[in-house]
Amino acid sequence: MDAPRLRAEFPVLARIAYLNAGTDGPLPAAAVAAAIGELGREVGEGRAQAHFQRNTELKDALRGEYAGLLGADAADVALTTCTTEGIAQTLGGLALGKGDEIITSDEEHPGLLGALSALRELHGVSIRTVPLERVADAVDSRTTLVACSHVGWMSGSFAPAELADVAVPVLLDGAQGVGAVPVDVLALGCDAYAGPGQKWLCGPDGTGMLYIRGELRERLAISRRGYSNLQDAMSGLDARLHDDARSLDCASMNAETLACALAATRVLASAGWEEVHGRARDLAQHLCERLTEIGREPAPRGPGTLVSFPSQDPEGERALLADRGIVLRNIPGRPWLRASVGAWNDAEDIDRLLAALSG
Repeated sequence: MDAPRLRAEFPVLARIAYLNAGTDGPLPAAAVAAAIGELGREVGEGRAQAHFQRNTELKDALRGEYAGLLGADAADVALTTCTTEGIAQTLGGLALGKGDEIITSDEEHPGLLGALSALRELHGVSIRTVPLERVADAVDSRTTLVACSHVGWMSGSFAPAELADVAVPVLLDGAQGVGAVPVDVLALGCDAYAGPGQKWLCGPDGTGMLYIRGELRERLAISRRGYSNLQDAMSGLDARLHDDARSLDCASMNAETLACALAATRVLASAGWEEVHGRARDLAQHLCERLTEIGREPAPRGPGTLVSFPSQDPEGERALLADRGIVLRNIPGRPWLRASVGAWNDAEDIDRLLAALSG
């Protein structure tokens, strides 16, 4: 992998130690150029039949890229606007109610917790919360579904591999998984996997994906129907949903967003996904070792890209670091700062962070 060449794709890195892909990844210049190109085409050619054909072509291409990253068939991948949308579509479509129980973890993001709270408040579903490492062990005769993170957004801990063997459907929040670490939905044994396009894939806001296994998809009641997810949209009230994951596609996504997301993903793919994952993992481990040396022992984590470490004043220290050109985030409710380490980072970014923390 040509690490300097990959780094040069991201203009922000020329002046900022950007360690915040767990929130939003850095935008590559090629992605911005692709979006501008689409807008230029629309300005020059208008938005008629060819425009909509172009939109479909971009959707198909992006769906294929996302499917490859998930180890899935493209027919099992829907395009969404974010991780949260995929989660909500899945949970909302299962028609759960009183007597159903969902197991989740104590390290979940509002993107999942919001959908779970809606099920509890509106439909009487029971939600049981356990530590992330115990979600598989907690499954019993009361359990209808497990819904938790693949990689916890707070600490970077991984969901237990034993989830592949539980007897109930599993929905994984992949916001800190896809693009950051290798993902194989078949090996994970999950029935649904929701992920973002704007974090570790460095695409624009408003992009995401949902893998959903055919057997689970067939159980979903899909109330949101429109032109994008109907196979014969001009058939009026008799129009039918697509018979694959396109039935769960978001209602609309513009060509410039699709092109931006596609170009960003291809920038990373051109460096080699195995190399991208490996370099990010190794740099994160290097940061862990350096933090330990200065007395900032990281929180327990998995072999991924997130590194959370203690701070006496997380919000204040985050702001001070930002003033020095070092961008990361604090974790609300916990005394931690979190660095998100990508393959586009280098040892100088880590040195810069350590020097600021030590000074």
